[in-house]
Amino acid sequence: MVKKFFGTDGIRGTVNSETLNSEIALKLGLAAGKVFTRGNHKHRVVIGKDTRVSGYMLESALESGFTSSGMDVFLCGPIPTPAVAFLTQALRADLGVMITASHNTFEDNGFKLFGPDGYKLSDNKQSEIEDLMNSIEIKDLPKAGNIGIAKRVDDAISRYLEFSKATFPNTMRLDHLKIVIDCANGAAYKVAPKVFWELGADIIVIGDQPNGRNINLNCGTTNTETIREKVVNEKADLGISFDGDADRLVIIDENGHEVNGDHLLAMIAKNLKDKNMLQLNTIVGTIMSNKGLEEYLPEIGINLIRSKVGDRHVVEEMRKQGVTLGGEPSGHIIINNFCTTGDAIIASLQVLASICEEKKSISELTNLFPLYHQAHNNIQCNSSDSLDDSLINKLIEEKKDKLGKKGRIIIRKSGTEPIVRVMIESEDSDLNLDILEEISFKIKEHFSNYN
Repeated sequence: MVKKFFGTDGIRGTVNSETLNSEIALKLGLAAGKVFTRGNHKHRVVIGKDTRVSGYMLESALESGFTSSGMDVFLCGPIPTPAVAFLTQALRADLGVMITASHNTFEDNGFKLFGPDGYKLSDNKQSEIEDLMNSIEIKDLPKAGNIGIAKRVDDAISRYLEFSKATFPNTMRLDHLKIVIDCANGAAYKVAPKVFWELGADIIVIGDQPNGRNINLNCGTTNTETIREKVVNEKADLGISFDGDADRLVIIDENGHEVNGDHLLAMIAKNLKDKNMLQLNTIVGTIMSNKGLEEYLPEIGINLIRSKVGDRHVVEEMRKQGVTLGGEPSGHIIINNFCTTGDAIIASLQVLASICEEKKSISELTNLFPLYHQAHNNIQCNSSDSLDDSLINKLIEEKKDKLGKKGRIIIRKSGTEPIVRVMIESEDSDLNLDILEEISFKIKEHFSNYN
């Protein structure tokens, strides 16, 4: 059965539309509460959110669903997604839910779900919840005396703050570094500045004035112009930009340039290997990871395994292979030594530790290998539009010989937005653009005929 609610990273949609509203939040609370009620102990769920105005509405509905199912609810307020994963374990909860639409603008929102081990739910568990949400009614609710209660966790931020700082070497300080921090007017706006300031850094903070409607607006990982200018004007050592829920980051070097996500992943991998902390000398990337990364890693004795796109799939492959590090070019970096999901604050602390240890600039540390040229296009479609494997394979077969043995074509439907993503990669940037234009035209033509 085609999923109605869950995509590749939980549930996401435009607020008060048929894809995301209070009724769906209520059903999610009821269904997930039922699925995760196991045994006779008092069951608990941790709920966090980013700074979207719709977070209040969805939080209330979600809380109602969970308490109706018999679960006690711990409300943590605006905190990063990885903080929810951490607190789910720390508070011995059965489930964690983050209310967020990540890097999207305020009109969208959604839910990311974590199990009691702090890891995102598997496809099977999501399907189990979805099946219940699709039921006409959820039966066997507890009697009045067994419904749950809700309480605020007033020290949620301070708990996560200390957890994050503990991943940074306790003999190091950041006194010699000047850092620009962009909190995207999102979930990290309180905790991120405190982390870096308490470790001694000279910080300049932007994107820390959320009003419910300005999350990711001209700031954050998808809009880095402001932080790039700020780094140069302030003569800072680097900039750190978070997305709306602070599970991914973009690093800006001292020259105001974005550091490519694959360069960042390679730098962290090299640093961990040098410390004998890189399990099996292997890391997990995705099908979108640059060919340059794939060619560089064996030169320093590291293997690359590719997973499907999405940090959830990266983590699943990491656990399957028993490795320490994984990440995506978009800035999701997962370090299993410390966390169970993408954590932008903890990843940035490992970057800063490398700067302190190597006594080099971030541009020097990440200038490790040349990147293959990539051309990207996002093609709008309806959520119901069909794009089957036979069409994708046909489009790739038609063009792959032009790119040569080292070229790649990736065509995939997004699991979080109604778009088809196309990526062409080779050593020839002009050829990439030509092929991208041809394939994009054929996909648009297909959707036009389909509709």
